[in-house]
Amino acid sequence: MADVTKGILGTKIGMTQIFDEASRVIPVTVVQAGPCRISAVRSPEKDGYSAIQLAFGEVPERKLNRPELGHLKTVSLPPMRHLVELRLATTDGFELGQEILADVFAKGERVDVVANSKGKGFSGVMRRHGFKGLSSSHGTERKHRSPGSVGASATPSRIFKGMKMGGHLGAGRVTILNLEVVEADPRRNLLLIRGAVPGPNGCLVLVRSSVRAKEAKA
Repeated sequence: MADVTKGILGTKIGMTQIFDEASRVIPVTVVQAGPCRISAVRSPEKDGYSAIQLAFGEVPERKLNRPELGHLKTVSLPPMRHLVELRLATTDGFELGQEILADVFAKGERVDVVANSKGKGFSGVMRRHGFKGLSSSHGTERKHRSPGSVGASATPSRIFKGMKMGGHLGAGRVTILNLEVVEADPRRNLLLIRGAVPGPNGCLVLVRSSVRAKEAKA
């Protein structure tokens, strides 16, 4: 497993398709990647680990509280909406205030994409956990999508923790590993990533170097 060496914050724009040299269709997700600024650098000597803090999305001052404004003013940065820390194998080559653009990644590189998935509200056990549901015949009343028995009445007279039941679905942190960068456009700050990435259009995404090298085919 490889170490993370670089990353960038961006906004998911949506999906489209492009064609390669052999006229094959490639589905891609377009990410508005950066520009980001480095607002903090962590070192093993001072903090116990290596990391950089990325600032992304310039906003008016009224959108931030005083601690956030003070932190950014300390490093001479404008008000930025998102601050995300990215742990790296080493911080060599990174410095406070440095601008990171989409050309931090090149065509063909492997990346991981981290974002919050779409929230789908309250969902039953069939959609949330893939339950089969009850029989469609043989005396089943209007309970076809119910989970069935979830605990005995006498012993233990309760429901155990961790029982798969209906509840909130989605709106959680999701990481997709080993996606391919099909195109990097530093002029427009766009990354075209093969396949789908988590989250709705407009959500914040973190694109980082892949932590798991894809196994070569024999």
